[in-house]
Formats: sequence, structure tokens, C-alpha cells
Amino acid sequence: MKLLHPALLALFLAISAAHAAAPSLEKQNLFEEKTGGFVSYRIPGIVVTAKGTVLAYCEARKLSGLDWGEIEIHLRRSTDGGRTFAPARQLAHLGPRLPRNPVIYEHASKKSVGGPDEQTVNNPMAIADRDGTVHFIYCVEYMRCFYQRSTDDGVTWSKPIEITAAFEKFRAAWPWRVLATGPGHGIQLRTGRLVVPVWLATAKGSPHADAVAATIYSDDHGTTWRAGEIAVPNDARTSGPSESLAVELGDGRVALYARTRSKPDRKVVTFSRDGATGWSKPEFVVALLEPVCMAGVVRHPGDGKPGISRILFSNPHTLDVANGQPGKPGERRDRKNLSIKLSDDDGRTWPVNKTLEPGPSAYSDLAVLPDGTVLCFYESGRGVPAKGAKPWPYAFLTLARFNLEWLTDGQLRPSPLQP
Repeated sequence: MKLLHPALLALFLAISAAHAAAPSLEKQNLFEEKTGGFVSYRIPGIVVTAKGTVLAYCEARKLSGLDWGEIEIHLRRSTDGGRTFAPARQLAHLGPRLPRNPVIYEHASKKSVGGPDEQTVNNPMAIADRDGTVHFIYCVEYMRCFYQRSTDDGVTWSKPIEITAAFEKFRAAWPWRVLATGPGHGIQLRTGRLVVPVWLATAKGSPHADAVAATIYSDDHGTTWRAGEIAVPNDARTSGPSESLAVELGDGRVALYARTRSKPDRKVVTFSRDGATGWSKPEFVVALLEPVCMAGVVRHPGDGKPGISRILFSNPHTLDVANGQPGKPGERRDRKNLSIKLSDDDGRTWPVNKTLEPGPSAYSDLAVLPDGTVLCFYESGRGVPAKGAKPWPYAFLTLARFNLEWLTDGQLRPSPLQP
């Protein structure tokens, strides 16, 4: 065996070291509560367009931080990989105001859902199409759904078109009165199909109660939308499914992860060959704790090697309630310790779990830049609360930029897919 000349070996090692990125993590707040005329900014979503533009969007809650009331959708746009952003602007439903959902007046919480003239625009979701189009779906009053698109990387948007009719097929299986998309982002499959996770509630007991999870989809570039099949039922095993998120796996299947109040206190996942029908029996994922909170998921292209299928997942990694005590099964937990998990075998195992935000933190969404840098857009608090005060994870919407070297502490070792 012929050995490299020492000079060539030194050059090779120098080149290898130059290409090995150092661990990197940066954070900045994109929205802050009680600024810009709004009490609260919540429900983050983020996508990276085909041209690399970053679109970060959320609910801007004007008069209170509650889920119902005077709420707008706001968007910030970045053309330098999420380092700097243009000022926030209102997006979605700028036309005539729509009537309120009558469901809210049936429950004890009706005193805190705003007045009859307020309008809830909620649960924004974008899909970054490979052809450069950005599809955008949102809801109004948790009872109507609209679609619009941008062909110039989010600078201008088409007039919204109502697509609520797509949800009517679900009524035969689940007589919903409340509907919602995601939130977070939708996905485009390698077939071109657009898939949007949704949940539908009958509103028994509370406005969001008694729900199931499903998807809607489009096979004609967003022109028409259709209902899939119920993916996560509401039964004794998977109790109260709601906010869900989807990712395409290496073999083309779609995995749908859903929030539930199930006793194992773990996220549930179900699989479909087409992202709409034939969903498998929901399984509990031992590594993914369920504090009853929305999560984020995204496929990472990695280094492009065959057989490598990396998935990133974000959510509060805790089952504690206030004062650090364990909660009862299915009970909502203290929202803190937002963590990033990595799987390199299509979600079969999650060997990497690293804390991104150790303090109060809640909803999150994930995206990946063309160079592999990961973006996590999430709700965060103001550090450790004062003694006797409740943790508050909704002070900011924060954007974190990090690479896989940070996530794996520089020990990134791809593993081949399991059979």
C-alpha cells in the first residue's frame, strides 16, 4: 500500500479541517409581546422558499393573549438566511370581516373570547413549493379556511380563496364545528402533492375539545383541495388529538405526529403512503415526550449520501408541572426546556436530544436553509420567573440558527437506514 507524501497528507488534513464546520448557534427575537399595538404574538410558523428566502409568520393577538379575539396574521421576511428581517406586516384576510363562530358563546369561557365585532384569524401555515410558489393557508374563527399564494417569494400575495368546502367530507366521520390547520408548515411530497395537517373538533365541553387529526391535500398546485381520511381518532387510546405536523420519510411515506392527552404522555405518530389515506394505527413514540404542546418537524437533507434520512423534531422536553412536580397522565405540563431531537433512521430512534431553550418555552416550528443551517422559530419567556410567579413562555417569538455540528456537539456520525 502506497503512503501519501507527508506534505500531501498535511494538505489533505488541512482541507478536511477547513470543511468541518465549527458548532454554531445564534438567537434573535423577531416578535415581542406588548409591542406594535399587540398584546401577544404566538403560534410561530416558518418556511424557506426555493430561492432561500425565509418567511416567519405568527398570530398577532391585539387585545388579549387568548386563542379567540381580535387576531391578525403577521409576516417577517429575510433574504440573508435569517440574519436580518424586514419589518412585520399583516398577511391574510385583509378583506371584509367575517362573523364570529357561534361555538364560543356556548361555553363558560365566553367572557374571555372577545366581543361580537372581533375577528379571529388563526393557525397560519405555509408550504414552500419546489417551483418557487409559496402556498399559504389560514383559518378564520376556527370555522372557515382560506388559501392564497405568492409567486415572488412572499413580497405580494394573491386574493384569498375560501376552501372550507374541502372539510365537508370529514363530517360523515366526525361532525365538527371547529376546524384548524396545523399550525406550523405544510409539506410538498416528491410526487408534487401538497399536504396540510388539520384537526377538527365537535366542541363538546370547550371550544377545542373532542377533536380528531387528519390532512387535506392538493394535487393541482393548490387550485383545489380535498379531504383525506381521519388519521388520529379520538378514543380511549389516543385521547384528544389536535395540533399535528407532517414529514415525508426516506421511502416516500408520510409520518403525521399529533398532540394528544393520552396516558403514555408521548407524541403519537401514524403513517400513510400518500399523506391522505390508509393511515396506520397510531403509535406512541417513547423518545418524544408529550407535555400537551405543539411541536415542529422537518426533514434535513444532510450531506446527500444515499441511505441517510435525517429528521429534526422540536418541542418542550418535559413532563413537569408547576414547582417541578410530575403531573397526572394526560394533563397539560409546564412549558419549558425546548429541545431539538435528531433521528437518522426515519424516526425509528432519536439518539440526539439537545436543549435549545432551558427556560419557559412552548410552540415551535423548524425549517432548513439551502446550506443545511437549521432554523427553529419558537415561543420563549423572560428567563426564570420571580418566586411565586408562574413561568411565562410567551414573551417573545425567537429565531434560532444552528448547524448540525452544534446539535451533535461536533460528533455527527451518520448511520445507515435500518431495513
